[in-house]
Amino acid sequence: MKDDTPTIYDWAGGQTGFERWLGTFYDLVEDDELLGPVFDGQVSEEHRTHVVAWWCEVMGGPQRYTDALGGYEHMLAKHRGLHITAEQRLRFVTLLSRAADAAGLPDDPEFRAAIMGYAEWGTRLAVHNSGDSTDIVEQAPVPRWGWGVAPPYQL
Repeated sequence: MKDDTPTIYDWAGGQTGFERWLGTFYDLVEDDELLGPVFDGQVSEEHRTHVVAWWCEVMGGPQRYTDALGGYEHMLAKHRGLHITAEQRLRFVTLLSRAADAAGLPDDPEFRAAIMGYAEWGTRLAVHNSGDSTDIVEQAPVPRWGWGVAPPYQL
């Protein structure tokens, strides 16, 4: 039996949807007093492009981050030593949600639960990986996120 459930990537509008969302997000980050300084007040185009590739791959899109940008190990290296605080993590997630609204991403609860579930999971892992922990997983595949218990409602 064929599964017609779209990927989260497709539901969001593919790469264009993620570019719009994450571009809006990083515009908010640049103006944020807590997160802006992490990026010296400006998030580079390269960083934006890499994060879009990461999110697209995680959400069921092409595996460009793995194939061209170094996969999980590269992402981990970018977070090591940042010492992300709990307050910064929460602001990051909050701005992701606000940007999803501003960028016009689908607002159905299943989609929002899926992307924000990943944001919660990923940012908590980033806090752990950015600190002085000795139990950091050094090698892993890029995660592939799914709908969880509630796929999108379709007629």
